[in-house]
Amino acid sequence: MNSPLDPVVNVGLIGFGLSGRYFHAPFLATNPHFKLSKVVTRNTTSVHDFDPTIAVVGSAEALLADSEIDLVFICTPNDLHFPYAKAALEAGKHVVIEKPFTNTTAEADILIALAAEKGLTITAYQNRRWDSDFLTIQALLRENKLGDIVEYEAHFDRFRPEVAKGTWKEVASAGAGNLYNLGPHLIDQALVLFGTPKSVTATIKTIRPDGETDDYFDIQMNYADKRVILKASLMVFQNDLRYIIHGNKGSFFKSGLDVQEETLRKNALPNTDDWGSEPEKLWGTLYTEAGAEIIPSQAGHYAPFYENVYQAIVNKVPLEVTPQQARNTTRVMELALESSQSGKTISFE
Repeated sequence: MNSPLDPVVNVGLIGFGLSGRYFHAPFLATNPHFKLSKVVTRNTTSVHDFDPTIAVVGSAEALLADSEIDLVFICTPNDLHFPYAKAALEAGKHVVIEKPFTNTTAEADILIALAAEKGLTITAYQNRRWDSDFLTIQALLRENKLGDIVEYEAHFDRFRPEVAKGTWKEVASAGAGNLYNLGPHLIDQALVLFGTPKSVTATIKTIRPDGETDDYFDIQMNYADKRVILKASLMVFQNDLRYIIHGNKGSFFKSGLDVQEETLRKNALPNTDDWGSEPEKLWGTLYTEAGAEIIPSQAGHYAPFYENVYQAIVNKVPLEVTPQQARNTTRVMELALESSQSGKTISFE
């Protein structure tokens, strides 16, 4: 770790695909607390197009052997999250793992224990906590606009009728498929709002005839006083529905997806004016006895995630995304798979 007189955290990325290039690199580059120093990738051109000063290395082993690297982001296919994160911790590095944190809770427990033993920070990249719509929902709940929640339904649907070729997410392997791709976003948000459920009931299946992995899930997280429904499908043509929330004071309907990913894909850096502001056409509607009210969306911004990681490493402040929360997200996915395979509701343990 750098001297307290120069508290810049040197970062290495393992992987420079969508996650590394368009999510992490822009936020690391615009936060003076970090220096993105090295990247493991075969795509040197992409790295140097972003920043020619970043060094490219050919293997994770070479990155982890660099004593100057303080923090490692794991931006690989899901089946590599655990082995690379474990190796990074063993090399004395702090770790951020792309969602999902791990494919199994057994793997999560190993990483959590190892990080604690070595006094290192480990967390999962649950950026959707800082989406415009989710920040707006949290504000509505804090202000008790909906009263006691009785039903919460969240969607992350897409229309991709053709199985994509050349992507690991569509090839049968550990951690591939829609559940492990989009499930962590919806599950993490539900856990933030409502805590762990009493049980999980789920249907997970492959709809597309030539699909090798699941492309549909319907997960019910069961609580004593409410029902939480999480759905994602790759076969929804009209796919802008995001949230339907019912409480004893009113209901909230929200469509559209946070604009940050789309903006980042246009090579914009997250230090521009009005970053993460949604157009008015995407604002949600609150329905109460007073009538229908359009609720302006809060601006989304993923930057607080990175600043929190920095403060956790340097100043030991609590993590926003704790390892236990990341483990619980994986646990819900495990229970959802068990429920779907058995046709039974499974207790959360």
